[in-house]
Amino acid sequence: MKIQGRVSALSLAAALIVCHVVALSAQESAGTAKKKVNSASDLPRFSYPISKPPSVFLTADDAAFNAFARQVLHDIESVLSDYEIADKSTLRQLYETRLNVELLTNENDAALATCTALRMLQDKPQGQASSGMLDRPLIKARLAEHAAAGPAFEQAFREKFQGNLNALDWKLIQDRARSMRRSLEITTPDLIVGSEKEEVDQGAAKSGTVDLSAAETMIEDRTFIKVVFPLKQIALPILSSHIAAHSVRKPDIWAAREVTLTGEQKLTPVRIGIWDSGVDTSLYPDQLFRDPAPGSHSPHGLSFDNYGNPNNADLQTLTPEQMEWYPRVVALQEGLNDVFNGVDSPAAAEARKTLASMPPDKAAEFMKAEGFIFEYLHGTHVAGIAVRGNPAARIVVVQFNDNIGAMPFPPTLEWANKFKADFQQVGDYFRTNDVRVVNISWADNLEEFEYWLTRTSAEKDPAARKEMAQKIFGVWREAIEGAIRSAPNTLFICAAGNSNSDTSFAQNVPSSLRLPNLIAVGAVDQAGEETMFTSYGNTVALHANGFQVESYVPGGKKLKLSGTSMSSPNAVNLAAKLIALDPSLTPEQTIDLMKRGADRSPDGRIHLINPKATVALLKTQSRAK
Repeated sequence: MKIQGRVSALSLAAALIVCHVVALSAQESAGTAKKKVNSASDLPRFSYPISKPPSVFLTADDAAFNAFARQVLHDIESVLSDYEIADKSTLRQLYETRLNVELLTNENDAALATCTALRMLQDKPQGQASSGMLDRPLIKARLAEHAAAGPAFEQAFREKFQGNLNALDWKLIQDRARSMRRSLEITTPDLIVGSEKEEVDQGAAKSGTVDLSAAETMIEDRTFIKVVFPLKQIALPILSSHIAAHSVRKPDIWAAREVTLTGEQKLTPVRIGIWDSGVDTSLYPDQLFRDPAPGSHSPHGLSFDNYGNPNNADLQTLTPEQMEWYPRVVALQEGLNDVFNGVDSPAAAEARKTLASMPPDKAAEFMKAEGFIFEYLHGTHVAGIAVRGNPAARIVVVQFNDNIGAMPFPPTLEWANKFKADFQQVGDYFRTNDVRVVNISWADNLEEFEYWLTRTSAEKDPAARKEMAQKIFGVWREAIEGAIRSAPNTLFICAAGNSNSDTSFAQNVPSSLRLPNLIAVGAVDQAGEETMFTSYGNTVALHANGFQVESYVPGGKKLKLSGTSMSSPNAVNLAAKLIALDPSLTPEQTIDLMKRGADRSPDGRIHLINPKATVALLKTQSRAK
C-alpha cells in the first residue's frame, strides 16, 4: 500500500460523511468475558452473498439495500459486544458504519446518540471539534421536523448547519471545512458508482460475496448518494461563505527552519536510498549515485518487476493508455489543489467540470489510471523532497511496485519468498554501497493482502482468506525487517501512514517495527499542527511537513502533494544533511540528534523536526569533541 504519496484530492465521500467519532461500545456483556483484541488480525471476518455487482446494488431500492445494511450492522454489534477493543481507530470505523446505517434507515435518535457519545473519544483536537460537522445538523433537522426531506426539513438543516459552523473554532475545523467543500464540489453519484466498479466489483465477481470492509464502503457510498448529495445545494454555499469569511491562512513555519547546504561547506557525499516506485533520474543529474559495476541492473540502483524479477529501469513503465492519462491526471491534481485552497483558477474550473461530467464507466477507467499514475510519480516526488538543498546528496534508486492490492494475479507464498530474496539483495546493496539513509514512503499490512486475495481469488470464506493472507504477509514482514536488519549502518526513515490509526495495532510494516536503525514519521501541516490524516503510535518518533509539499514529478513538472509520504522524506532530508556535515554519525546518533533538536508540543504528542536547531546541535557537539 503506497502511503498515498498524497492524501488524494479524490477522497470523495470519505472526506465528507465520516462523523469521525467513536461510540461507547457495550463494555458489559452479560456474564461473558470479552475476547481481547491486540491487533487488527484478532478481529473476526465476515462475508455477505451478493448477486449483483456492488456498483449496481448501490442504487437498489431501499428495502433491499437496507436489509443488507442491517445484516452488516448486526455483525458490527456482535463485534462490539463480544470483543474488547481498545484501539480507537477500529472503534471509529465500526461506529461510522453504524451511524451510516442509522442515517439510511432514518433511526435519528440512535444516530444522534452515536454522534454525541463518540465525539469525546477522538484522538485529535481537530477531530473532536469537527466531529459530526454535517451529520449532527442533519440529524437534528430530521428530529425537529419529523422528516428527512421537503422544504421544512431543508430550512431546518440550513439553519442548523449554519449555526453549528458559527459555533465551532475555525482554527480547529478549517482543514475539515475545506476538505468538505472540495468533496461537495467534485463528488457526484456517478463518481461514487465508478469508484465501486473499480474497487469493489472485481472481488465480488470472483467469489459472489463482499467482505466487511467492502460492505462498509458500500454503506458509506450509499449514505453519500441518498443522504448527503441531496443537500449539496444547501450546504455548499453556506460552507463556501464561511470559509471565505475566515480566509486567513495558517502561517508557514518551515521556511524559517530550512537549512540549505552549499559546496563551500566541505560536505561529504551522502547516498540516499529512495526505496519506492522509481525515480525520473533525468531530473537529478548532479545528485545521482553511479554504480561503477552495475552488471545487469541500472547504474543508479536496483529494480524489480511485479513478479520479483530484476530489471534495469529506474522508473516504472507506462502503457500507451497510461501515458495518455498521465498529463490529464497531473493537471487534474493541480486543479483539485486549487479547489481545496479556494483558488478560483482555470485549472480548478476544469477539474470541477471534468469530474462533474464523468459517467460511471469513465470514472472507473479514470480511478484505475489514477491509482497507477500516482504510484508511478510517487518516487520521483519523494526524491525531490529528500535531496532538496543538499548538493552532497546522491540518489540510490530501488524501484518496485508496492501497489499490491491492484495486482492482477493472486498472491502466493512463492511470490512472497521471491521478494524476500529480492529485499535481502536490497539490504545487502545498501550495506555494501554505503547508503547512509533510506526513505520508505509505503507500508503494507495483513488487511491489504486479504484485499488482494478478495480481488483475485474465488475463495468465498473470509476466514480462509485471512489464514492464507497471514502466511503470505508473514513472509513479507520478514522480508522487509530482514532487509533493514542487514544494513545496520543505514538509517531507514519511513512514513507513519495516512489512515489516522495506530501503526502498531494495524501492524503496518515497516512503520510498526522496532529496530535501532528505523524511525517512523508522522505528518503536520504548514503551521506544524497535526494533520487529520496522519497515523500515530509509539513507533512514530518525529513529525515533519506533509501538507501540500511541492516537488517534481516525472517529466519535470512540479506538483503539491499531501501525506506522510511527504513528511518522511522531509526527515530524510534533515538526516542526510547531518551526515553530509558529519559522516561519522551512526544511525542511532542521527536519530538522537533529530529528536533532541525537535520541538515538542505541550501535550507531548508532536515532535516537530527543526533542521536549523538540529544542525546547530551538531555544530555544538562537534566543537565539544
